[in-house]
Amino acid sequence: RDPATKAEEIIPNVRCILATTKYSVPLDRDLGLDVTYLDMSMQAAKAQMVSDIVLAIARYEPRAMVSNVEWEHDIDGILRAKVQVKTNEDSE
Repeated sequence: RDPATKAEEIIPNVRCILATTKYSVPLDRDLGLDVTYLDMSMQAAKAQMVSDIVLAIARYEPRAMVSNVEWEHDIDGILRAKVQVKTNEDSE
């Protein structure tokens, strides 16, 4: 089925970008997020992740723009970014 709105087309693309590990796609090694921040401190990892997220979305889905990143982490040190994006459709 075809997406009914731009957001229905854009948001799955953003999810794919964020779920992909950089260097894992054979024909486009830059697609996705770099995971070298795994051994960094929490603050350094957050800064690196935000930078990677913003750059990856700008490059691979320019119809979306990061508006906010919130963080969840647990006692085991697992850090998760909750990324909010705005689409061009949001401003129309």
